[in-house]
Amino acid sequence: MQPKLPKHIAIVMDGNGRWAKQRHLPRMAGHYEGLKTVKRVVRACAEANIEVLTLFAFSSENWQRPLPEVKGLMGLFLSALQNEVEELHKNNIQMRIVGDCSRFSPELLNSITKAQQLTANNTGLKLIIAADYGGRWDIVQAARKFAQQVEQGKTTADTLTQELFASLLEMADLPEPDLFIRTSGERRISNFMLWQLAYTEFYFTDIFWPDVDSKILADALSFYASRQRRFGHTGEQIEQLANA
Repeated sequence: MQPKLPKHIAIVMDGNGRWAKQRHLPRMAGHYEGLKTVKRVVRACAEANIEVLTLFAFSSENWQRPLPEVKGLMGLFLSALQNEVEELHKNNIQMRIVGDCSRFSPELLNSITKAQQLTANNTGLKLIIAADYGGRWDIVQAARKFAQQVEQGKTTADTLTQELFASLLEMADLPEPDLFIRTSGERRISNFMLWQLAYTEFYFTDIFWPDVDSKILADALSFYASRQRRFGHTGEQIEQLANA
């Protein structure tokens, strides 16, 4: 019997800077090494037939980092888009960027558009890059959409349900994450997909992101397979449904 796999994995890729500091390297060296890990994990998820992989690449709060690091991260993002998208396309991977993006340079926005257009019809792994993204931003932008509909007379406040609100969030067309992974030893979600993670299984590892390999991913998948996801039901009810 094949172990159950998550449809959607969401990852906070943490620890690049500390990985570099341990080696007496500049922080950007950690980010460049972290990009190599991104490639490994994307490949592994595609081979495992994971449906969706969401990577938290740059949060709304990351703009507060030192300017040289922000510029370096933007440059790395642009370089990755320009150099890696053809390989993603060749491997039937669809790439999507989610987040505010209003503060990105025209050159970066143009590369994002081209990458999404090139891979839009691919039917393999859906690779979601959360960039200038925050869970609170996501909820606020959904609330604004609904408020605009009310102002325009298209609906009324009493029509709002959880299902309707969820449909206004980023990634509303995708399954919510089944498995959340965070590296580097931190035990928090840091404003990532606050609504969507309500029933997600959380897996934390002390390993820094640049050191994540196939074994770490396998450990996370094994952890997920061991979990009984009840969604408010009792364990007995879940077993009865599984055997029905």
